Amino acid sequence: MNTPAINATKGRFIDDYLLYLLARASHVISAEFHEMLRRKGVSAPVWRVLASLVGGEGETVTGLADVCLLQQPTMTKLLDRMVRDDLVHRAQDLRDRRVVRINLTPRGEQMVKDLLEAARLHEAEVLARHPQVEGDQLKNLLRGIITRHARQRRG
Repeated sequence: MNTPAINATKGRFIDDYLLYLLARASHVISAEFHEMLRRKGVSAPVWRVLASLVGGEGETVTGLADVCLLQQPTMTKLLDRMVRDDLVHRAQDLRDRRVVRINLTPRGEQMVKDLLEAARLHEAEVLARHPQVEGDQLKNLLRGIITRHARQRRG
């Protein structure tokens, strides 16, 4: 196989590699939103935790780490800071006392309420740049990819 000839005619491998394209698209679009978060004094990991808790009945540390794309020890340290900042609190699960659930505090709820509006606006602006793409179809495709590959990873 003559890799240099392939690269010469098609460009760099990475420029047509699905995993890179997904990661790069996320990075470029997220950077726009993360800049707005920085101006508001909120880190991206704090935003992810707050957004992950909206509309739920609390989440475990492990569940949050998975959803927020963080390692569990990193999530624990982040949650310690968020508890000190009165954004979240830990509570024993009502059905299983061994399980600790993370919930928003009133201060966290107010903070995320404002951030959700900014996130919705950013999402609308991103989708408006691509009128030929149906946002719901794109989201459903990505959810399908995530579900199928997460299931396959678990075995």
